[in-house]
Amino acid sequence: MLPLIGVSTYVADVAWASWERRAAVLPASYFELVAAAGGRPLLLPPASTAPGGPEAGAAEVVAVLDGLVLTGGGDVDPAAYGEEPDPEVGGVDPIRDASERALLAAALEADLPVLAICRGCQVLNVFLGGTLHQHLPDVVGNVDHRRQPMLFENVDVETEPGTTAASVFGPGTTVLCSHHQAVRDLGRGLVATARAGDGVVEAVELPSARFVLAVQWHPEEAMDRRPFDALVGAADEYSQERSARATV
Repeated sequence: MLPLIGVSTYVADVAWASWERRAAVLPASYFELVAAAGGRPLLLPPASTAPGGPEAGAAEVVAVLDGLVLTGGGDVDPAAYGEEPDPEVGGVDPIRDASERALLAAALEADLPVLAICRGCQVLNVFLGGTLHQHLPDVVGNVDHRRQPMLFENVDVETEPGTTAASVFGPGTTVLCSHHQAVRDLGRGLVATARAGDGVVEAVELPSARFVLAVQWHPEEAMDRRPFDALVGAADEYSQERSARATV
């Protein structure tokens, strides 16, 4: 069986054909890349009306998954790391924050393979007690990582030798970025494994875990299958190990 990969989504007001509805939304590139890498994508919407709140049932969902992708989107609520929001903070969604935190907590508890992208990288770092630069241009003095919202910039990054990031992307690569926030203080157990030329952390990972890789850029926009191949490979091993335990 193909590894089952959960992919987080967000909720927005959208229109298609003659319909206008509030819907779970995700760029197709995320789930197409999961499928191209050999996984079976399962979209995971945040549900505000779930009994027990958006966190409810996360462990039960993770129990059937072989891997998890935390996707890009709006900013994480700065209250999660004890700060007031900068005027540039936008797109905060408390329901999505709560849902993804719960999924991530259950995934880490189960040692489930995790790939976290852009916002997902920030969710991971904050969940583990880290903090974020709320508006990167104020820190690095440039807008190289996002000149305008919804536009992507080419950024050169270098990886740390001997890390998962290096094994996936090589010693250096050019990536597509669209972020005005980034990791400041690292969360518990995380290490920075790729940086841009201005020193901004562009990838982190959790060496104590089976596979937890987070990138601040958008591989799905470049249709870069490499991190999805790595995730699905780890998920396949996880699935086989779980099947073997079940037959003992």
